[in-house]
Amino acid sequence: MKPTLTVFTPSYNRSYTLHLCYQSLKRQTCKDFVWLIIDDGSTDDTKELVNKWIVETDIPIHYHYQENQGMHGAHNTAYELIDTELNVCIDSDDYLSDDAIEKVIRFWKEHGSDQYAGIIGLDAHPNGKVLGTKLPEIKNATLYELYSQYGVKGDKKLVYRSELTRKTPPYPLFPGEKYCPLSYKYILIDQEYPLLIMNEILCYVEYLEDGSSLNIIRQYQNNPNSFSFFRKVAMQYAPSLKERFRESVHYVSSNLMLRNFRYLLESPCKWTTLMATPLGIILYFYIQSTKKSTVLKNN
Repeated sequence: MKPTLTVFTPSYNRSYTLHLCYQSLKRQTCKDFVWLIIDDGSTDDTKELVNKWIVETDIPIHYHYQENQGMHGAHNTAYELIDTELNVCIDSDDYLSDDAIEKVIRFWKEHGSDQYAGIIGLDAHPNGKVLGTKLPEIKNATLYELYSQYGVKGDKKLVYRSELTRKTPPYPLFPGEKYCPLSYKYILIDQEYPLLIMNEILCYVEYLEDGSSLNIIRQYQNNPNSFSFFRKVAMQYAPSLKERFRESVHYVSSNLMLRNFRYLLESPCKWTTLMATPLGIILYFYIQSTKKSTVLKNN
């Protein structure tokens, strides 16, 4: 019988930490899942390690290798391969609480339906402290409502209906770029359905020095096409002028990096982008100065 949930893990040269997720999956009190590992072009011993785990047969593992495309490219592949009702991404340096899958599946069977995008739960530090804030005591909300209206802070664990993640357009792949904000898909799904709220710790998160969350400035510098694409989508669906203006500032900055001076014509919100241009220029010079200072420091 097909499992209910796919736990998918994008991994790039993370064999030294992938065992944390594996061990947590072996400890799960509910086995109604499959682990999908997207090996995004690793050159370490990830493949050999995973093959050893597959032979152990403690949990069902699907392993897929691809040429390096970046985190968002690995997500694209995962969403194409997933055929279970629900899916959740657990990064290669994170691990689940021992009863996370049992909680998710029980909660979904009790409250879930095609009227909801999925479930949002809590991430925590390894010491058990919740990242940011807990969720409000309400039944459901969109991600935007949670962060903007209810003041939620910090990363949360998102469990989505696979039908939605599959049909939402994929992340764009630009030559030479390896990162596109994952919230692109979340914004689009937000327009259709809210998430059920589950104030339970599902995942323990360790922010490593080589993790993308600690390298956002570098990601911004190295992936201007991806960020420009994302900002246009974020502008288009921004629920307030304040949010639209903020996205426009970042959109201007990314296009200055690209030397794309047609950015105003290409913007879905031209007047807001025009008003945001002075701050976008300032942000551009700030990022450029940060890049130079980083180069000098490393030399």
